[in-house]
Amino acid sequence: MNDLCFRLADDTDLAALVRLRDDAARWILARGVSDQWRPGELDADHFRRVMDGGEVWLAQAAGRVVGAWELWWQDEDAWGPQPPTAGYVHRLMVDHGSVAPGTGRRLLQAAEHRVAEAGRTLVRLDCLAGNARLNAYYLGAGYRAVGRKEGKPQPGGAPKSFTLLEKPVPAPAGRR
Repeated sequence: MNDLCFRLADDTDLAALVRLRDDAARWILARGVSDQWRPGELDADHFRRVMDGGEVWLAQAAGRVVGAWELWWQDEDAWGPQPPTAGYVHRLMVDHGSVAPGTGRRLLQAAEHRVAEAGRTLVRLDCLAGNARLNAYYLGAGYRAVGRKEGKPQPGGAPKSFTLLEKPVPAPAGRR
């Protein structure tokens, strides 16, 4: 599964997105990584709302959806009002049963490239503060912790505390 194709999701992908998110939540819970995600928390309406105000990207291999992420152009719940200099990555997820190690990093790089293509200079994300493994993953991908958000509202759950991380992205060739 080395040949990944990336494309914007549309309404025909909603069921696949819900399945992917629920499967990722089960994988995280089964390994004791975190309780940040739970199966059934997000439904098709969640992904439809994100598509209305941002972007949902899919990774496909052999005609199957094997990964996805949300890309928002603002995130006031976590970052407060900000100038339009960043893209915000949320819900980076892969189908752990069908992808090679490193696929999540490839999705993250694709998200970074998309943010740079949009003329933004930073990629931002937030990570459950108590999830040392996931925080280390993003730090290893070149992100740096720049703050903490206490009590960020969660879809379908109680507010939680998050580490705020960001990474500068270079302008694409031809835009420098």
